[in-house]
Amino acid sequence: MPDGHPDAELVWQPGVGWQSCLSPEHPSRALLDLYLPICSATAARPITVGHLGQSLDGFIAMHTGESQFVTGHQNILHLHRMRALCDVVIVGAGTVAADNPQLTTRHVSGPSPLRVVFDPSRRLASEYRIFSDDAAPTMYACTRTLVGTSETHFGRAAILGLDAGPAGVQVVELLGALRERGGRRIFVEGGGVTVSAFLEANLLDRLHMAIAPLIIGDGRPAIRLPPRATLRDCHRPRYRVFRMGGDVLFDCDLRTSGDPDGAADATLVTRVI
Repeated sequence: MPDGHPDAELVWQPGVGWQSCLSPEHPSRALLDLYLPICSATAARPITVGHLGQSLDGFIAMHTGESQFVTGHQNILHLHRMRALCDVVIVGAGTVAADNPQLTTRHVSGPSPLRVVFDPSRRLASEYRIFSDDAAPTMYACTRTLVGTSETHFGRAAILGLDAGPAGVQVVELLGALRERGGRRIFVEGGGVTVSAFLEANLLDRLHMAIAPLIIGDGRPAIRLPPRATLRDCHRPRYRVFRMGGDVLFDCDLRTSGDPDGAADATLVTRVI
């Protein structure tokens, strides 16, 4: 429909992306506000989003790796929606070893993305179902020196060899390879080590941090970054807050900063009680 049509629900703004025309009270407004930044990605303005679900005390799993499920059903649906909206979903070796995930969109409508397992040290065996099913195309990213001369696949997953180096350097190479393959929307779903590597390398445009009403006591931490000298040196991004069942999701825009005094200019999309 033409610009300015009274029945329009969305409007495209060049250089910005899709914007909602719905009133703040409309029941669909919160969903649009959360997902339009991902839908607005283009080849010229791609997006990479990280996600972690953590307890109130900052852990994403037990020390044993058990993490199913720290967050509740609504956040699980959010993960599936993100997969459906994105071209690529990335997880680390620890997530595969602990959860044996499928990384498909079986709980929502929409296509399953390319599944990428980031395992630089090649510690996984091919027994996990992500390497043996045909639910979605799969890529296994590991250090090139660990790949045999004529080896092209790991189970059913195509192998992507990466140059040897620290994780921060390898995720830069991985992201570049995925962009060359047409990945405009990339979702780094976990776990903490992998999301932290992308975060430290300044490769994330947004971070979705879901906080569950759960106290673990001790376990595997969510974010692992080199410490800053002072609080003033720490990044305080702009954010929005969404209620997902019993969980609270912080949608952080890592390309901008909030109020250094803590009163961030954020839009409260749904009331948090």
